[in-house]
Amino acid sequence: MKRRRMLALFSAMLLGPARSQAAGAGRELSFEIDGDFGGASVDDIRAVLISAASTLWDHCPKTRWETPGFFIHRSMEHPITAYEHDKDGRIVIGLNVGGSYWSQFAFQFSHEFCHALAGHSNDWKKAWIKGPKSNQWFEESLCETASLFALRAMSKRWQTAPPYPNWRSYAPHLNEYAEARITGARKAFQEPFLPWFAKQQASLRGDAGQREKNLNIALQLLPLFEAEPSGWEAVTFCNLGERIPDKSLDAYFKDWEQNSPKVHQAFIRKLAKLFGIEIQ
Repeated sequence: MKRRRMLALFSAMLLGPARSQAAGAGRELSFEIDGDFGGASVDDIRAVLISAASTLWDHCPKTRWETPGFFIHRSMEHPITAYEHDKDGRIVIGLNVGGSYWSQFAFQFSHEFCHALAGHSNDWKKAWIKGPKSNQWFEESLCETASLFALRAMSKRWQTAPPYPNWRSYAPHLNEYAEARITGARKAFQEPFLPWFAKQQASLRGDAGQREKNLNIALQLLPLFEAEPSGWEAVTFCNLGERIPDKSLDAYFKDWEQNSPKVHQAFIRKLAKLFGIEIQ
């Protein structure tokens, strides 16, 4: 069977009939891929992106894209999700990876896909995606969590349902990529989390993208998301609160809980409790 046909069948298997038809408006994971990714084929890249995204998207059944899909390009600096959509309305994501490094593709894209959930889903114009936000570090940490979550979930899926049969042997490498980051962070950060976070919060509020610190926070978040993966849909409401650049973390979590459907509020309270915040 040709790869293009195999990819179509794989996409249908992941997305299901409701998502692959026009009736499922806003549910399709559509990727236009542009640029030279170091010789990796567009079909292979699309297969990896669909697999990575679906590990999160499958848990967001009520979420929709107002836009027709995603435009993926190669970034020569760092992975990025643009604030502005392209001329066709697509969400623009740049990935800094090339060749057949599928673990790295998956790691970077699931991080950026989480940003898309937080800032570009549903009526995305209501989400606060521009300007300074003192709690942006938390979204960055959520996205680091998404990367670990996706790699571990993909590794399990690819053991039985890889995009192509000959990719089944790659399944362990996806998990190894995640575990290497987890192990490294655990060795680097051995202090109890809350005292460590109390000392780091001011720094994070000034510089959201401190990746090793984001990763340490992600290690605290990951067990909660793996126990309740429906929490990924809660992420789509995290930027709907009052637009105050220097908002406290307490106010951030309270806004998030109040702007979310009741079904997600208990989960958000669990996340807040990790940081010593009790939402009444």
